[in-house]
Amino acid sequence: MVLYGKEDLRMEELPVPEPEPGEIVIRIEAALTCGTDLKVYRRGYHARMLTLPIPFGHEFAGTVHSVGKGVTKFSVGDRVVSLNSAPCDECYFCRRNQQNLCENLLFNNGAYAEYIRVPARIVEKNTLLVPDHVPFEHAALTEPLACAVRGLEESNAQAGDSMVVIGAGPIGLMFIHVAALMGCDVTAVVKRDDQAEAAKEFGARQTYVIREGEDVIAAVRALTPESRGADIVVEAVAAPITWEWAVDMVRKGGTVNFFGGPPSGTRVAFDTNRLHYGDITLKASFHHTPSTCRAAFDLITSGRLNSERFITARTGLAEVPGIFAKMMVRSTKPGPPDIKTAIFPKPTA
Repeated sequence: MVLYGKEDLRMEELPVPEPEPGEIVIRIEAALTCGTDLKVYRRGYHARMLTLPIPFGHEFAGTVHSVGKGVTKFSVGDRVVSLNSAPCDECYFCRRNQQNLCENLLFNNGAYAEYIRVPARIVEKNTLLVPDHVPFEHAALTEPLACAVRGLEESNAQAGDSMVVIGAGPIGLMFIHVAALMGCDVTAVVKRDDQAEAAKEFGARQTYVIREGEDVIAAVRALTPESRGADIVVEAVAAPITWEWAVDMVRKGGTVNFFGGPPSGTRVAFDTNRLHYGDITLKASFHHTPSTCRAAFDLITSGRLNSERFITARTGLAEVPGIFAKMMVRSTKPGPPDIKTAIFPKPTA
């Protein structure tokens, strides 16, 4: 599947790639739909991850099909998950333990396909062997989960913290689930009753369903200890209004994590007195690091993560354009929420 522009996704026949020195080629066994891919599909661009036209998709796991000269860590037939990027570990940001901001961050796309070539740097730094007991579609959850793990680390989340997560899409549910596993007391702010049920299933102790005409901020604060606001608020919607809500839902001395990224050029307004006299920390989290990828992978392979629940549909490669068209309107449809669709390509070469 090749993305050419806004809502322009086409299936094309491309040669099976050959690995250069240090590279591997993976036969993709399972790929997953992703909110970031949906955002790119809707907007027709991504600030850092890709330049159009480009093979599309970035969450996948599979079997090593071929290896390039000099590769010793992997062999043909190995079950692996390969992340979508790797840092250089040499630039200003990498030297300051901010590998997600690497000036030379190398990305790899093309998960909605039968085969994918993995650059040498990603082979070396961010490709992991998948145990036999872990399904490929579960292993493919590593990349988005690593982003949530890093967001929680950057928010300094601790057991016993009260946390509000705004949004119950795939990444919001991952924040809820991992925070609950850590021992946080999570409240989910969602749009629909079915999302509230999903949030509870993933560990939210309580939920608030947004109703027209209600004071959302007051209602959510009323659910926190002594109505003071939450210790941590995670915004996982990527809308200006929810960014502003997040600041008003956090307690004095608390932390807000703006995880959802609105379109370029978006502006929001905050009460400066509340920020200053409330001693509030505002934090934005982007992407992942090799260490959070491994932490996420451990959650999956250990069985602590309810991986199966994140996969709500399964289909083939040819159905990908239709899936994204459906994802464009899924928030308006009643019924159980779609979380992630697993794509199972059938290699022909």
